Amino acid sequence: MFDFQPVRARNHAPTLVDQIVDAYVRAIQAQVLRPGMAVPSVREFARTYEVSTFTVAGAYGRLVAQGWLAARPGAGYRVAARARAAEPAPAAWQPPRLNAGWLLSDIYADHSIPIKSGCGWLPGEWLNEEGLHQALRHLGRVPALRIAGYGHPQGYAPLREAVAAGLAAHGLDVAADQVVLTQGVTHGLDLVIRTLLRPGDTVAVEQPCYANLLQLLRLAGLRVVSVPRTTDGLDCDALHRLAADHRPRALFVNTVLQNPSGAVMSMANAFRVLQAAQQHDFWIVEDDISRELMPGVAPLLAALDGGQRVVYLGGYSKVISPSVRVGYVAAHRDLMRDIARTKMAVGLTSPEIMERVVHQVIREGRYRAHIVRTRERLAQAHAHVGQRMDELGMRVWTRPQAGLFVWASLPRHAGGANALAELALRDGIWLAPGSYFDPAEQDVPWIRFNVAYSQAPQLWSFLRDAGRAAQAWRS
Repeated sequence: MFDFQPVRARNHAPTLVDQIVDAYVRAIQAQVLRPGMAVPSVREFARTYEVSTFTVAGAYGRLVAQGWLAARPGAGYRVAARARAAEPAPAAWQPPRLNAGWLLSDIYADHSIPIKSGCGWLPGEWLNEEGLHQALRHLGRVPALRIAGYGHPQGYAPLREAVAAGLAAHGLDVAADQVVLTQGVTHGLDLVIRTLLRPGDTVAVEQPCYANLLQLLRLAGLRVVSVPRTTDGLDCDALHRLAADHRPRALFVNTVLQNPSGAVMSMANAFRVLQAAQQHDFWIVEDDISRELMPGVAPLLAALDGGQRVVYLGGYSKVISPSVRVGYVAAHRDLMRDIARTKMAVGLTSPEIMERVVHQVIREGRYRAHIVRTRERLAQAHAHVGQRMDELGMRVWTRPQAGLFVWASLPRHAGGANALAELALRDGIWLAPGSYFDPAEQDVPWIRFNVAYSQAPQLWSFLRDAGRAAQAWRS
């Protein structure tokens, strides 16, 4: 019989992911589970043993990666054919090598790391599961002929109308034909870059900056200069100097709950940034993916600008699901026609099926309640993470109490944030060091923490031990 008794002790016990993996390996080696046998689905296992579906999915992913289970589309999980008791145990897990390529692509396929403090998304169990299921059921009733074609170049019209209505609530007055739907915000950034800029152009970014944006700009052959980010926006004196010296064509900025720092731009700072753009004649590309996670009012540059010099981007991966690759770009009509042509040239239309799913999710009654609940859970996570950081004497750059991220450092660690992140991976902990978000890729001491994934006691034990070891080394 399969034997699994979860141990939920807060200190020293293996993680639940480790416990599930160990239980399956023992059962397979003892031939309790034989090759080809079906194992419980993720949901069934989670319900039976009262653990989260995210935990079970992580364990199953590791078991597949190690060759103990095989995943069959439409047939769930089965014991792998080669996983026999007579075979030697698999080699010990080896942590991946941290670099920009792993962060950009491989991390999305690597399910072996149990503590993902460095990731950029919400836990699976936090997502609007019922809303997604209802939307998918609704889509199943749509006649096939309605979704058989390529769809409109600008995207599914009812969703564009919903986007326009949502932006109006934040003070940005755009029509549906001023919105182009994309496969997520990163795709939207790529379309804006291809439309507005040419290789060799100079662009300005925040420092620190969204890591994937830096990769996009490098791929486009652009010259990147950086403006220091402050706790209430951009260093506008530095922005004026940079603009006068380098004449950037565009400035890329997160207004609200910036990635990676979590900072929120003040209204005064927003006006100064817009004045700089007017004076020095550059575009502002406003990536506003996290606005729904922000309670209260915060400036929106495109609304303050009237949509003339600001290109606005948003999306749904942070609040509906990371796998829902639906975002949007909004700007004045002439530019949006050019962006729509770029979209068609490099990838044709975006998937209308997914856009219909998103439209159904946001129009059903529980969506706003889900947003409010997510904000509450993030505020609780921020409080917990902030307390743990204070206990360790960590430096915290700002305390937004909202959104996914906190930007902090462990000043006593001797080897820099990169070395700390490499060391953490050996313990199954993914940290996101500041070099990921630095335009020059310097080993800055700061680390991005995703508060929703930074609740595990093992994370804080590791950081405490790392700090003590560094203190002893300095002594």
